[in-house]
Amino acid sequence: MSAANVHDSQALKPLLMALPAIRSHRGPRRRRPVKMRADKAYHSAEHRTWLRRRGIVPRISRPGIESGERLGRHRWVIERTLAWLFGYRRLTIRYERHGHLFNAFLVLAAAITCYKKLTKQPT
Repeated sequence: MSAANVHDSQALKPLLMALPAIRSHRGPRRRRPVKMRADKAYHSAEHRTWLRRRGIVPRISRPGIESGERLGRHRWVIERTLAWLFGYRRLTIRYERHGHLFNAFLVLAAAITCYKKLTKQPT
């Protein structure tokens, strides 16, 4: 959790450091993802070198050179999921002063959304 006026790119490193081990079908578990897709907001030489040092291939659009349309093939899954979560009025505007309360409502919304998808109820 961070304040509303903090740029998203500052949360990139803590987010990737907090990822749990990834289950794989065969062999040992991977500790980190192989690729990271992001939009132009995350483009910086610092982020790219940090990702490469950690063994992650950055797939970040470069401003003025590449369009973000190629990322759209993968990004729609994330955008759809966020739309499901923010369909709950309590999460649209952050009313809570404490981050753990917002996180609790977010987990509850994710559980309700998963339950609806598993029982084939409309969202």
